[in-house]
Amino acid sequence: MKALVLSGGSGTRLRPFTHTSPKQLVPVANKPVLFYVLEAIADAGIKEVGIVVGATAGEIRAAVGDGSGFGLDVTYLPQEAPLGLAHAVLIARDFLGDDDFVMYLGDNFIIDGITPLVEQFARERPDAQILLTRVPDPTAFGVAELDAAGRIVGVEEKPARPRSDLALVGVYLFTPAVHEAVAAIEPSARGELEITHAIQWLIEKKRDVRPTTISGYWKDTGNVADMLEVNRSVLESIEPYTGGTVDADSELIGRVRLEPGAQVRDSRIVGPAIIGAGTVISGSYVGPYTSIADNCRIEDSEIEFSIVLCDSHLDGVRRVRGSLIGRNVAVTPAVRIPASNRLILGDHSKVQISS
Repeated sequence: MKALVLSGGSGTRLRPFTHTSPKQLVPVANKPVLFYVLEAIADAGIKEVGIVVGATAGEIRAAVGDGSGFGLDVTYLPQEAPLGLAHAVLIARDFLGDDDFVMYLGDNFIIDGITPLVEQFARERPDAQILLTRVPDPTAFGVAELDAAGRIVGVEEKPARPRSDLALVGVYLFTPAVHEAVAAIEPSARGELEITHAIQWLIEKKRDVRPTTISGYWKDTGNVADMLEVNRSVLESIEPYTGGTVDADSELIGRVRLEPGAQVRDSRIVGPAIIGAGTVISGSYVGPYTSIADNCRIEDSEIEFSIVLCDSHLDGVRRVRGSLIGRNVAVTPAVRIPASNRLILGDHSKVQISS
């Protein structure tokens, strides 16, 4: 079995971060989301991976390399434009050959990995296996409809009136049967070859398409709120580690990971939290569910439930929460403007002014 990882999207919902970096490389718990995807693929025993790349191909290549750091053999597959998930399968035809494959969206996160799903698929080999999870707003996803027996009846892309609350998770498993489906469908109204259309084609041709509803943790890390939630979830499982230095006036509470070279001075850190290598925390409070990357400075500040990327500096800031702060950012207090009052008062006026 091979893997096809999609990393060509523009990440418009994560701007301005994705103006300068691919969304798949925005980190949670100080590690890019794409790395979690590649580790899950390697854990499932898959070695050959094709990464579909677009305008940010250079950054993806620089981060992942040849894949050997993950125990993988990576091939890069350029996609001229984000023309749909099924289009990605189409351009990967030569790489995939006649092998079964798992298609994994590079900005999706499944905390328990995909090993059991891959093992089940390898044993039973349906033509396609799709992962589903219940969501509060199905209109933003591909949606599956099941019958009373749990068999899949149909799938629809971002329907205005969803027939269920079961959204397709960004992991799909296929045999080579999907290539016939991808070749048979036409672009959608938005000009893309939709993978839901290919799956629907398989269903209509009476092919074996099986749904698996997952109850574990899944997120599409396409916006800031979801990035912070994934960060929270990953930090829940970190183990305490003190590779840096903590002075006598500081306190680490709970699961705090302090990477080598990090320094904590006259500060309080409440976990779960991770502090990157070379980062200095001074006279500050770092609260739960916070990831601070390498070579940052947090001075006389308070921050919690946030992600701070490398080389950034917070100085004299109260209080930062629920934030995603990019690379090489400086956050400082605003210049205080002296308060004044302009009065035009008639005779015999009485005015009270708060100090």
